[in-house]
This record gives sequence, structure tokens and C-alpha cells, in this order.
Amino acid sequence: MFRTALRNVLAHKARLLMTVLAVMLGVAFVSGTLVFTDTLSQAFRGQSAKSYDDVAVAVSMRPNPEEAAKNPGLSQATVDKVAKLDGVTGVQPRVDGFAGVPDAKGKLIGSGWSNKGTNFAPGPDGEDPALAFTSGTGPAAAGQVALDKESADKGGYKVGDRVRVATNGPVKEYTLSGVFTTEDGAVNAGGSLVVFDAPVAQKLYLKPGYYSDLNVSAAAGTDADTLRDEVLKVVPKAATAQTGQDLADQQARDIESGLGALNQVLLGFAGIALFVGVFLISNTFTMLVAQRTKELALMRAVGASRKQITRSVLTEAGIVGLVASAVGYALGVALAMGLRAGMAAFEMKLPDSDLVLGATPVLAAFGVGVVITVLAAWLPGRRAARIPPVAAMNSVHATPNAKSLVVRNSIGAAITAIGAVLIVLGANSGGETGRMVIAGGAFTTLIGVIILIPFLSRPVIALIRPFFVKVFGVAGKLAGLNAVRNPRRTGATASALAIGLTLVTGLTVIGVSAGQALDRMTVDQIKADYMVSMASGDGLSQEALTALEKTPGVTAVSPQQAGALDIKGSYVSASGVTPGDVEKVLKIDVVNGSLGTLADGQIAVAEKTAAKRGLKAGSSVPVEFLDKKKGTLTVGAVYKDSEFLSPVLVDTKVLDAHDPQKYIPQIFVSTDGGPSAANEQALIKALGDNPAISVMDEKDIRDTFGGQINLLLNIMYGLLAMALIIAVLGVVNTLAMSVFERQQEIGMIRAIGLDRRRVKRMVRLEAVVISIFGAIVGIGLGTFLAWAIGKTFESSMPEYALVLPWGRIGIFLLLAALVGVLASLWPARSAARLNMLSAIKAE
Repeated sequence: MFRTALRNVLAHKARLLMTVLAVMLGVAFVSGTLVFTDTLSQAFRGQSAKSYDDVAVAVSMRPNPEEAAKNPGLSQATVDKVAKLDGVTGVQPRVDGFAGVPDAKGKLIGSGWSNKGTNFAPGPDGEDPALAFTSGTGPAAAGQVALDKESADKGGYKVGDRVRVATNGPVKEYTLSGVFTTEDGAVNAGGSLVVFDAPVAQKLYLKPGYYSDLNVSAAAGTDADTLRDEVLKVVPKAATAQTGQDLADQQARDIESGLGALNQVLLGFAGIALFVGVFLISNTFTMLVAQRTKELALMRAVGASRKQITRSVLTEAGIVGLVASAVGYALGVALAMGLRAGMAAFEMKLPDSDLVLGATPVLAAFGVGVVITVLAAWLPGRRAARIPPVAAMNSVHATPNAKSLVVRNSIGAAITAIGAVLIVLGANSGGETGRMVIAGGAFTTLIGVIILIPFLSRPVIALIRPFFVKVFGVAGKLAGLNAVRNPRRTGATASALAIGLTLVTGLTVIGVSAGQALDRMTVDQIKADYMVSMASGDGLSQEALTALEKTPGVTAVSPQQAGALDIKGSYVSASGVTPGDVEKVLKIDVVNGSLGTLADGQIAVAEKTAAKRGLKAGSSVPVEFLDKKKGTLTVGAVYKDSEFLSPVLVDTKVLDAHDPQKYIPQIFVSTDGGPSAANEQALIKALGDNPAISVMDEKDIRDTFGGQINLLLNIMYGLLAMALIIAVLGVVNTLAMSVFERQQEIGMIRAIGLDRRRVKRMVRLEAVVISIFGAIVGIGLGTFLAWAIGKTFESSMPEYALVLPWGRIGIFLLLAALVGVLASLWPARSAARLNMLSAIKAE
């Protein structure tokens, strides 16, 4: 039987090729993901260990604001005490914060959050152990800085050049004293590292004479745990200390955790691809079994048992699975290498490391590939075993009886109903719990629809068939009839497209709906022409606000300065704004009172906050400020709640009196004549041409708040493309089998007048009908799931409302039709090239 199975595999190479491709793609995704994450994990672990290689103990001090007033960090006296401990060979004190440099075009190198500044910390030999200088030396004066090599190369900087450096204050120019390489996390994340002379860094980031971190190196043989305990005795109580090994291990665990999440996402999409592939595999073997009815029946007649027939089919599947797994693993390794190259192309820097080819990806590749293929072929194998020997005397292939379809449809309807009920229950439950229920319901519904899809094929195709008849005539009519001739086959073929488009449509509807809700919560609340913010996420300075207020052509300026007030025993977030200008730059719907009262030191309160605390215009409110001082403020206005506005608005002068370390995340600016290149350039110039400050117009604001959603959608589309590719293979396979089985029929319709061109058209239209049928089912189910998931967002995103992106849905239908056309090219050509007389004589 093994020889028979091997002969059958070799005899049907072209048809089984589609199955090999489907399994291969899924296996490639699984093995590629595992190789990629294993490689990244080893690379980051190695980098982490290397960065703490010379650190015996690391001390950190980040006191809260109250403690910082008395003791802001680690003093030089503390550094000297640590240096005198037994076993200590060196101490590198550090203080750091944001620092960025521009490239040749004036744009910030890096992404803001990964741009870092720190101090030069030389040892007795004059070298800083964390920095390896490739040219020049470390900064030795207030007007000097050193820069990491990658940033220097990107900006075209050389030792001796003048470099503009942006921190949270005004941009300043320094002389580049040296260029270095480093294992610092900011640089490894694709950012930059600017190294200042220690007094300059202390003044910029903390306080003269103080540091926030110490890296302690020790002599060989020194016990790190003992040294850590000794260090803790001489540093302030607010400081923490860990051994370098503990820090490296913790960083490695954090990396494992982060990569674990990426691993799960990628494997999830690999699972989807394999799930779609199951239908292609099962369909292929079902058609092969039907095509070989007489052969299998003859084997039964000469003595083969049912078990032997089943084993023969499963052995075929196993051989196909082994071949596909081997090729898929090799493709997965190439995919892992491609992912690394792709991330590098997007300037996502990864540590250098050899490709890790462990046993797990190999076992997963062959385990998944073979098991999935054999399981998918099990039902066709059982069906083959039930073929009676007498079928060898019959020229008609075995067909499923009506009873089996009735049972299938009943089971499918019941499972679909259960899933739909779970989805509706989850939608009404809301929150995370509701989404979990919806996930279970979605899986159940998907299984039910897949079982039920042969039944759905007739009514759905009946709806779209008149269009094809009207446009394409006889070829369109024949295509529609052929598409519903074998509902099982049509359903199995359409299932792959339905699954893929269910996910694509669901993600698209949720993404578009969430994006528009985010727009209503953010962009629609902004009347200003520009929003100014720091690329680093840190706050803007008072100097920036003053500069914008003095810029020619500016008609209104107001910050949203972050603050808080204790009202009736609980803190409420408050925004410091500029009276008179705030209503010109932000949309504020006043319910009662007037925003003009902000200029008199009164406050405006959001409607829900006012109702909760029993406030209205004219109410006097006892408050406690952040500095614990108390006072009484009057409510001058009540306004409608907005996700973009804080619950309380107050004049910036009121907050400044009680919060010397003010935090201004955004400043909104309106200009004379509206947004224009000239106005934008005027604002940039007023801000000192600071590369760390972003001046955003409406499009930039929309991209800032909604860009992540679009990026996520594009990534999802790319990952789901794997499932759609497998769906295309399924359509190709089905049509090829269909053409083979209908040779006699095609010969007859050629004989009565249908020329080759219209035969090609008939086969292509059949593929298009099947593809559009799968697309309609997928789009309908995806929209239903998107509605349910969206309902769970309503409490956390009040502006959320279901939006159907008809344009994109139309594109999905067109793409489905294109899938049908592309998938039909080979089968249609084969059908048109059939010899008319030979086809008529074929069984």
C-alpha cells in the first residue's frame, strides 16, 4: 500500500503541488517566526549581558518630588564613599535626559523617545568604559559634546564640527570633541547618545553636583551580592542597588516577555494560514478520491480492506506533508533573514547575531506540516474506504447523498446559531470579558458557517448569477450553473476566502470606526491651525510659549498645561490655559456661565464633574493645590465633556503659583490667514529651529493620533495576505480538478458552438463567482464581528460608532474577483486547449 500511495503522489504531482504550497506557506510562517524570535532573543540577551559586563553593582536614585526638594540625587560625596569600599575598582556616575541632534535637513535623528543625553565619566585612565572612541576624545569643557558614531554618520558630523543640540531648553551649539561606539540602549534602539561634560549634564538634567545613577565595577573575585549590601549602607535610603547580573537577567526576562508577545501574534497569523490551508488540503484529497473512485473500488474488489485504503490516502498525505514541511522550513529560515533585513530597512536597529537554528523550529515545522496535512486528509480517507467494490463496474463517480447534506446543514445551522448568540451576549456584556465571549462566539460561528457554506452557495450565487448572465450571456450562465453543481467543493473553495475576508473586513471596520472616533475625540476638538509639542514626549518650556506668543502673524496661543486640584477630597486633573485665547484654539461647548471668567481667576468645570460634585456657575469651591496650599476658587463656566479636555480649566497663572516645575505637553496656535508654509516656517524660526519640537498642522495631528491605527491595519493586511494566497491556490486547485472531470462536457459544448475564447471566459467567470461568493460571506461575517467588538469599546471610547467603509468593502469585492481571474488563468487555458474529439470520448 505504501508503494501504491507513493505512485499516486507521483501520478498527481501537479494537483498535489497546490497542497504542498499551502502547507509550505503555513510551515514557513511558523518556522520563520520561531527562528526569528530565537535569533532576536539570543541577540538581545547577548547585548544585555555585554552592556552590564563590567558592572558589579548598579545604583539608581529617582526620588519623588517631595524627597527631591531635599535630596535630588547621588552627591559627589556619595560617589567618593562608594569608590572607597573594599573591592571597588571604579565608579561611573551618570545623569541623563533627553538630547537630540538634527540631520543635514534639520530633522531630528531618531524618534524622540530614544534620543538620550548623558555625562562623560572617565576613570583614572581618562577613559569612559561605556564608550569606545573611534575618533577624538570625550568632552572636557562646557562647550564640547561627543556623539555616537551612527548619529554622527547620519548627520555628516566630524570631530571639530559645530553641532546643534536640542534638550528641553533652547537649542545650543557645541563643538564635537569625539565620536564613539557604545552598547547603550538608546543607540541600540535606533536613537542617539549625546555626551556632555559632567557639570553641563548635571545642570541640564538634575542639579549641579548630583547624579541619578552609579555603575560600580569591582575587582575579580569580589562577591557582587556582598558588595551590593555594602553599597546600600553608604547611599541615601531613597536609592536602590542591584547587581549587574541581576540587571542583565531582568533585562533578558523583559526581552523574552516582549518577544513572546510578538511571537504569539506571528504564530496566530501562521495558525490562520494553516487553518485556511486545511480546507485546501481536504478539498484536494476529496477531489482526488472522487476522481479515483473506480481505482479504489477495484482495489477493494481484489482484496484491499477499508483500513488499507484509509492508510493509503493518509500515507499520501504524510508524504506531501513531509515534502512541504522540508521546503517550508527552508523558506522559513529565509523568511527570518528577510524579517531582520526588513526591520533594518525601516531603521529598526537590531543587535548583531548569528542566525539561531535550534531544534524547536525544526520539530514545529515537521510536526505542524505533517499533522495538519494528515488530519485534513483523514475525512477524505474515510470516505475513500467506504467506496464499495461494485463501484468498479460503474462509470459514475460516487456522490454525497441528500441525507448527508441535510445532516451537515442541520449541524452547521445549530453551531452557527450558538456562535451568534455568544457574540450578541459578548457585545452586550462589554469590556474585556465581553471581548473574550465574542472571541469564543466568533470561532464557533466561523466553524458553523464553514459547515453550512455548501448550503449557502445556492441562494447567494443565485443572487449574483443574473448579473453575469446579463453581461456575459451563455458563458456567464454556464459559469453560474457550474459553480453550484458541487456545493461541497464550492463551499470548501470559498471557505478559504471567507475566513481571510472575515478577518480583513472585521479589522478594517473596527480600525476605520476607531479612527473616526479618535478624530472626533481629538482633531475635531482642535480649532487651532497648529499643535506644538516635544518629539521626546517631555514638556515644552515657558520660553517656547513666550516665543510663540511674540511671533508675528499669530492670532491666538494657548497651552494645555498639565495640573491637578483637590476638590472635595479627591484630585481632579486640570489644564492651565490662556484666557481669551483658549476658546479660539480649542472647541469648548459652554453649557452655562462664560469662559471669559477664566481671566478673573475663576475655573471652568466639565459637565459630568460638575454634576458629580454638585457644582454650577457661581459655586465657590475649596481646593488644595499640588504644593498642599489651600484656597477657594469660583466656578465661572460649565462645559460639555470632551475626551480631549481636562475636567477643569484654569488660567495658567493660577497653576504657576503652586507648581514651579510646570509641564506643558502641547501648545495650540492660530495664525493670521490659516495654515501655510510661511506661517509654519515663522513658528519654527521663533522656536529656534529646534529639531526636537514638532509643529504639526491638521494632517500631522491626525497622523499623530490616528497613525498607529493605520499602521496596525497595514501590518495586519500584510500578515493576512498569507491566508489569501492560500485561498487563491484553493481556487486554482478546484478549477483544475473541475476541468479534468468535465472534459467530456467541455468537448460537447465546444462541438455545439462554444469557441475557445468563450470556454476560457466560462471557466474564469466560474472562478469569479466562487470568489465573490466567499467574499460576500466573509464581508458579512466580518462586519457582524466588528459591530459586536465595537459595542465593547463604547464605555472606554464614548465617541465610538460603527462606520462601514463602503469604499474599502467595494475594493475587497473587486480584489476577490481579481483573485478569481488570476486563479483561473491556468485552468481556463487548459480547458480551452482540450482536443474536442478526445474530450468527447473521455470518461
